[in-house]
Amino acid sequence: MPLSSDEHIGTRVRIARNAAGLTQVELADFLGRSEDWVAGVENGRRALDRYSVITAIADRCDVDVVWLLGQPYRLQRSGGSLAHAHIPALRTGLRRSNLILSGHPGLDLSGMPVDLADLRRRTVQANQARQAANLPKVATLLPPLVEDLNTALLMVEGPGREDTLRLLADAARTARMCLNQLGYPDLAWSSAEVAAGAATQLGDPVVQAAVAWDRCGALLHQATPKEAIAVADAALRDLEPYASAGSADERAVSLRGALHLRAAIGHARRGHADDAWARIDAALEDADRLGSGWYDLEAQTVFGRGTVAVHAAEAGVEVDQPDTGLKRVPRADVDDVPSKERRTHFAIDKARALHRMGRHSSAVVKLREAAADAPYYTYADPMARALVSDLARVTVPSQASALSGLIRNMALIS
Repeated sequence: MPLSSDEHIGTRVRIARNAAGLTQVELADFLGRSEDWVAGVENGRRALDRYSVITAIADRCDVDVVWLLGQPYRLQRSGGSLAHAHIPALRTGLRRSNLILSGHPGLDLSGMPVDLADLRRRTVQANQARQAANLPKVATLLPPLVEDLNTALLMVEGPGREDTLRLLADAARTARMCLNQLGYPDLAWSSAEVAAGAATQLGDPVVQAAVAWDRCGALLHQATPKEAIAVADAALRDLEPYASAGSADERAVSLRGALHLRAAIGHARRGHADDAWARIDAALEDADRLGSGWYDLEAQTVFGRGTVAVHAAEAGVEVDQPDTGLKRVPRADVDDVPSKERRTHFAIDKARALHRMGRHSSAVVKLREAAADAPYYTYADPMARALVSDLARVTVPSQASALSGLIRNMALIS
C-alpha cells in the first residue's frame, strides 16, 4: 500500500501537470520516462528520489519545488515543533538586518547593548550547532543572536562595526542552512542576502566568496541549478587571483574548491554527468593542495578531501551513476570530516546509492545510522523521506523493524 505522503506528493505532481496543460505522456516524454512511470508517481506507487527529476518536473510544470515536496514538514519528534516555533522571530530579525544594512533611517534599538566578545561566542555556538546537525538548537539560538547583532550594528562604530558585520554574515549563513533544511527557501534566500549585504560593506573578497557559496546553496534548494552554477562561476572568477597567486591564500583555495563542489551538484541536478565529474575532480585537486588534514570550519564549508567524497556520492545518485560516486574519491575517510551535518548528508546519499544499486537492506541500515546520529536532520531531509517511501514500496523483510521506525518518525503515515 502506498504511503499517505507519497499520495500527497503524487497528487501535487498531478495538480501541477494538469495546471500546465500536460498529459502524462507529454510529461513522461519530457522526463525521458514512460507514461506508466508518471502514473506510478501520481498514484503513489513510485517515490521521487532524485533532485534532478524533481527539478525537471517543477521546471516543466512551472511550480515551486518546495511546494512539490510538501515542505516544510511539521515533524513532532526530535524537536520538530521547537524548530519551527522560532521561525517568526528569526524572520523579524532578518528583516531588520536588511533595513539596517541598507542604511534605512529612523530605526530604533530592539534591545540592550551586548558585549562583542559575547556575540562572537554565541555566533560560534550557533555554527557549532549547525555542524552538529542540531536544527532545533540552531533555530533556538539564532533569533536573539541576530537581534543583538542588529543592535550592535546600530550602535558600534569604527573597528567594532567591521567585527559585527563579520559576525552578522556568519550568523546569517548559519541561518541559511537551517532554514533550507527546515523547508523555508524564501527566508533562506533572505538570510543569504543579509550575509551578502554585510560582506559587501566589509569588501573582503574571501568573505564575499563564502557568501556566494551560501547563495549557491539557497539556489540549489530552490531547484534553480543553472543559476547556482552561474553564481559559483562568477565567484570563482573573482576569487582566482587570490587562489592562484604564488603565495596563494589557503582560505581562497579552500573556497575555490567548495565553489566547484556547488557547481558539481548544480551540473548533476541538470543531468550533466561529465561536467559534474570535472568539477568534483577540480575540487579534489584543491583539497590535495591543502593537505589531508584540512577542513575549513571557519568558512562553514568544511571543505576538504572527505567533503569532496560527500558531494561525489550525491552527484553519483543524481546522474544515476551511484557506484561511480561512491568510488570517485579514493582514500577519503568521511568519518574524519569534523561536521556531523556533512557526515549525515553523506550517509543519506550513500543509502540512496545503495538502494539504486539494489542493496536495499544495506540502504536501510545506513539510513538508520544517520537517523540515530542526527535524527531531525535525517527525518526532515526530502531525499531521505523519498528513499524511505520507496524502500517501503519494495519491502525489506530483513529490516522491517528499522524501516517501520523510520516511517513512524518521518510521519509518513497518518
